[in-house]
Amino acid sequence: MAAAKGSKAQRAYTSIRERIASQELRPGDRLVLAGLADELEMSVVPVREAIRKLEAEGVVVFETNVGARVARINRERYLNTMQALAIVEGAATALSAPHLGSGRLEAARRFNAELEQLLGAFDGAEYVRLNQAFHEQLYRDCPNEELINHIEEEREKLAMVRDPDATFTAARARDSVQEHEHILQLIESGAPSFEIELAVREHRSATRDAALAHQAHQAEAEAAS
Repeated sequence: MAAAKGSKAQRAYTSIRERIASQELRPGDRLVLAGLADELEMSVVPVREAIRKLEAEGVVVFETNVGARVARINRERYLNTMQALAIVEGAATALSAPHLGSGRLEAARRFNAELEQLLGAFDGAEYVRLNQAFHEQLYRDCPNEELINHIEEEREKLAMVRDPDATFTAARARDSVQEHEHILQLIESGAPSFEIELAVREHRSATRDAALAHQAHQAEAEAAS
């Protein structure tokens, strides 16, 4: 049975989930129940309940003689989530485009300029934050609230399943900045909605493919060592 809203178990669940989503707790990290209970100023019982709920979601795994750990990246879940995000964000951005004011476009350009500045001294976590802010400017005026809700849901899932070290490599980040510029030009020129939607979908798909290729390369390197 799900924990009641505001209960200790729910508070523990929310806290641990947010720490995983923010990458404070990373894939493979142990979750020591007693330590978490002390930090949250509660007993181990609600923390154990929260961990079980996270396990049911696939966010946490239990290993024999080890205990609870943050689940390692699941390639299939990442692939499926990125595919869903590409579809809904592409559609939302295309529908939003005719309603975008100059303020939205100027803000998006500022964020993309900041992303470009990061390329010299690449900071993956900051890049992810600014990249999200860039895309929010472009889909926020979508008149279909359901699409926006779906984007938020998929982004929340993505935060739990992506590899923080593989999502944006320096090389992918450089290409991404250029793709952002292309999307902005399409919107500013009044391009057909299907062209905008396709550009956003291809952009998201390229990020997915780059991350998966990076993960595969890392796995090969580890196997060879």
